[in-house]
Amino acid sequence: MQKQSGFTLIELVVVIIILGILAVTAAPKFINLQSDARASTLQGIKGALQGANSLVFSKAAIAGEETKGGTAAANFGSVDIGTGTGNEATTNYGYLVSTKEQLANALDISISDDETVAADWYVTVATNDGASAVEIYQAGSPRFGATTAIECYVTYTPATSTTVTPKYVVSADDC
Repeated sequence: MQKQSGFTLIELVVVIIILGILAVTAAPKFINLQSDARASTLQGIKGALQGANSLVFSKAAIAGEETKGGTAAANFGSVDIGTGTGNEATTNYGYLVSTKEQLANALDISISDDETVAADWYVTVATNDGASAVEIYQAGSPRFGATTAIECYVTYTPATSTTVTPKYVVSADDC
């Protein structure tokens, strides 16, 4: 008779226990990566918006458009930002207004205010006057499609006068 060889039950149990310990210690390091990535992406869009606004304001100051603004679109200024699309950036006191069209133009991103439209970014617009604060959030983030307030977005508040500069606030508690 030929003798069979293999693993004993004890050896298999020990291997399973070791794999379980490794899984318990390694899993927390990987579970939070998605949340960290979303928060980092929000920081990235905030930085892109700040950089774009800095360049837009510089062009507006050179063109003498940095004092034009108010709550009505007729008072806004505009500058050529060289996007090649023929669209000038609309400015309020020299900074970008908060419409989806102007954000898409200056940041060169796919953005929409309608979640049924395919886009990489979405913006909430209370009023489309360009002088109101907006929340910008990413497609696929917990905020996408949410019916309740979830904090995973960047709030952009445009300039409201020549002395009040734009504000950028990242809310990433629920990412």
